Amino acid sequence: MPASPIDDRMARLEGAYEQVSQRLMNIDVRFDAMDRKIDLLRDALDKKIDALGAKIDQRITALDAKIDGKIDQRFMWTVGVVVTTWLTTIATTIATTYLHH
Repeated sequence: MPASPIDDRMARLEGAYEQVSQRLMNIDVRFDAMDRKIDLLRDALDKKIDALGAKIDQRITALDAKIDGKIDQRFMWTVGVVVTTWLTTIATTIATTYLHH
């Protein structure tokens, strides 16, 4: 029995449907591969950012300690100068008060 034109068309449509289905599966596989690559790149970038953040934290901590040391040292010098000036003023006042009487 000869195939009818409708059967021929249906066979072509079914073949085309299978091709479209196969192509969509291939696209899904490629998207999954791209998702994995993006995840790996994101993880690598996160690690690099974390490492950079740790380096920056270390440098800030070192600079903070260095600045604190300098501020403490300068504060002590300032207190020393003020106390010395105060003691000199008191000693001069006492000396001039007792020497003139």
